[in-house]
Amino acid sequence: MAEKAKSALREIGLTDYEIRAYLHLLRIGVTSASQISEHTNVPYSKIYEVLNSLERKGWIETSPGRPRRYYPKSPIEALEGKRLQVEKMIKDWQKLVLDELQPLYEKREIREKPDVWILRGEFDAIAKLKDMIGNARTELMVAVPTLTKPLVDAVLPLLKGLVESNVKLLVMISRDQTFDLETLLNIGEVRVRDSMFGGGIIADGREALLILGEKKPSLIIWSDHLGLVKFARDYFQYLWNTASIFETA
Repeated sequence: MAEKAKSALREIGLTDYEIRAYLHLLRIGVTSASQISEHTNVPYSKIYEVLNSLERKGWIETSPGRPRRYYPKSPIEALEGKRLQVEKMIKDWQKLVLDELQPLYEKREIREKPDVWILRGEFDAIAKLKDMIGNARTELMVAVPTLTKPLVDAVLPLLKGLVESNVKLLVMISRDQTFDLETLLNIGEVRVRDSMFGGGIIADGREALLILGEKKPSLIIWSDHLGLVKFARDYFQYLWNTASIFETA
């Protein structure tokens, strides 16, 4: 077997003994622990520990009877199980960091060098919007004057996906918009203003994407500067409080 493949199995989390045992099962099929030990040079005193670990990790299964016999799971099936496990771990880590560690970091005002980015072009703006929506946990404030509608259209499927989450979505649009308002009403609260200069999105009160211009975006800024984000959120809230609540006919 190619050394690259073995190296990949090590990176996935298998030990050298586990790799030997699994590869032997791939070649042979169903067999006993003693046979695996004999043909792989895995010490018999270690073989059951190795096989039990492979079973816990989702790479092999056992058949009943005496002696117990072992057989390999499909590599694709085992890898998919590992992928799902890693994704769950990342989500758990992300929740821990956002809920427990990030507030401590922000409370002590450690961020001496907050980021301020000038985004160049529509694709960069859309990529950042998708990132912000995907990472939002509590609240999204979205201001959509005419100039920002193409950008919001591009991320609308992600906004629809928030229906299944606990993220509160506030959408403020200019009165001349051509949005499918029924769709927006199904995913969040909508208010309407006669006009807005610029727009953008504020996520969880911790980062903001500001889009400025008249007929089309001329300046797109992303920042996690606490003071700038707070100003943007407060200004959005002021506009929101003085906007008209959209009601269906």
